[in-house]
Amino acid sequence: MDGLIHLLVGFMALICILPIINMVAISFSANSPVAAGMVFFWPVNFTMASYDRLLGETEFVRAFNIAVLRAITGTGLSMVVTILFAYPMSKETKHFRQRTPFMWLAVITMFFGGGLIPSFINIRNFGLLDNYLVYIVPGAFGVFNAVLLMNFFRGVPKELEEAASMDGASPLGTLLRIYLPISLPALATITLFNAVGHWNDFFTGLIYVTDASMHPLSTYIYRLNLTVDDIRRITDPVELARRLEVSSQTFNAAKIVVSMIPVLCIYPFLQRYFVKGLVIGSVKG
Repeated sequence: MDGLIHLLVGFMALICILPIINMVAISFSANSPVAAGMVFFWPVNFTMASYDRLLGETEFVRAFNIAVLRAITGTGLSMVVTILFAYPMSKETKHFRQRTPFMWLAVITMFFGGGLIPSFINIRNFGLLDNYLVYIVPGAFGVFNAVLLMNFFRGVPKELEEAASMDGASPLGTLLRIYLPISLPALATITLFNAVGHWNDFFTGLIYVTDASMHPLSTYIYRLNLTVDDIRRITDPVELARRLEVSSQTFNAAKIVVSMIPVLCIYPFLQRYFVKGLVIGSVKG
């Protein structure tokens, strides 16, 4: 039975990995074999032309730095807001009488929204157009993450909070010293959700920021395309030959690979928190 489970899990993992391997192979292949459908899981006519084209852009480093800064600040603000909302919402009604109305106000936003035009008007009225804060403030609070963390807080043994209260801990002290240390699995999950969301979001920069110098990496990559005019302007025969090795397909594959690298680097450090329950064994006797 264990062998069958391992075989099934290995097969599912292979299904997830093979498309990534295919993207990497295409990004390192020349235009001709890719167009002919000859590239599967190993590069054909290996070339770095797509990455030279992508990383050679003067705006790439700037866009990358903006994306990193956005992911750090946006995730940090989201975590603070989510924790400060989830902690009181995890209390029973007798301890927080207004819990139900506040919870309904939050949950209803998961099902109903004003749409793009009202959102754009609100962003404009708050002066966030062409403003770096548009990347982090409007999406600072996510109801789904808040509900996830709230339910985790509700599962924390009440004896821990009672013991901390008897020792003179304030509600904030209880949150910082009791709830957060044993909630690392939920916090790590929410942190990853927020970081990946900020990193992959190209729509915000595309709609609310007209200044291209303020675009993060996802928006920059989205609007960076190969054009015939770019090739026609090249007079160096060596550079022209390198550019002809690049097609929209290989270039888009390179975009995907570059966008995946930061997430793939972060995930291994947070993975152990997904499978380790720190609440188990917190209360004895």
